[in-house]
Amino acid sequence: MTMMFSSLTKQHALRSMIPRLAIRSFAADASLKATIPPPSQKENIKYFKIYRWDPDQNQKPYLSTYPVDLNECGPMILDALIKIKDEQDPTLTFRRSCREGICGSCAMNIDGSNTLACLAYIDGTSSSATKIYPLPHMYVVKDLVPDMANFYEQYRSIEPWLQPPKAKEEGQAEFLQSKEDRAKLDGMYECILCACCSTACPSYWWNADKYLGPAVLMQAYRWIEDSRDGSTQKRLEELDDAFKLYRCHTIMNCTKVCPKNLNPGRAIAQIKKKLAH
Repeated sequence: MTMMFSSLTKQHALRSMIPRLAIRSFAADASLKATIPPPSQKENIKYFKIYRWDPDQNQKPYLSTYPVDLNECGPMILDALIKIKDEQDPTLTFRRSCREGICGSCAMNIDGSNTLACLAYIDGTSSSATKIYPLPHMYVVKDLVPDMANFYEQYRSIEPWLQPPKAKEEGQAEFLQSKEDRAKLDGMYECILCACCSTACPSYWWNADKYLGPAVLMQAYRWIEDSRDGSTQKRLEELDDAFKLYRCHTIMNCTKVCPKNLNPGRAIAQIKKKLAH
C-alpha cells in the first residue's frame, strides 16, 4: 500500500512539472527570437549635390555631395535636406516652414527647375545625383538662402492692398462684391510669393532692378481686377513703363515652373490689353 501511494505521488509530481517545463520552453523560444535581429533591408542610397557658400568663409561657392538612404527618408526633397542637416551637416542652411506648399519659403532650383522643396518628390528611379541650387540670378545670403529684399520691395511698390473708392458708411461691415467679380480673382490670389516664376524669367535676370517680374505683375493685376478697388486707373498708369511691364516677352517660363499651377503670363497679357484700350 505504501509503495502504491509513493508511485502515485511521483506520477502526480511529474504531471505538475510538464506545464512548467512547457512554459519555460516557450519563454526560451521567445527570448531567442527577441535576440535574433530582423533581416536588414538593403540600403537605397541617393546622392544629393548641394550648392554651398558661406559669406564668413574666404572661399568660392562649391557643391557638397551627401548620401541619403531613401529607406530611412521621407519622399520629398525637403525631407532629404532636413535629414542631411540633422544627421550629416548642421551648417547646411535653407529656408522652410509649412511643408505644405503654402508659405513659399523652401523655393529653390532642383535639377534645373525652380520649385518648392516640400512639393518636389525625390527621383528614386534615377542613379544620377540630384542637384540643388538657390533660386537663380539672385544674391545669395548663404547656401540655399537667396536675398529676397529686392523682390519684396517691388511687391511693396504696387501697393498690394485694397484702396476703396470711398470710406465705409456707418455700420458697414465689409466691401461686398458679386460672385462673378470674386471669380475673376481666382488664379491670382493663390500666389504665395515664392519667386519661382520671377527667377525663371530671363527678362528678370537681366533687369531685376527695373522689371517687376511675373509674380509682382500678377499681384498688380489681382488688384486691378478687384471690383472693390477704386485705384484701377492709377495702378495701370504706374505700370505703363517700358521696363516695369514691357520687359515681358511672353517666354512663359513663369507659367511652366509655378508650383501652384498659376499663369502669370496671362495676367501680364491682360494688363497690356487694358493699357492698349
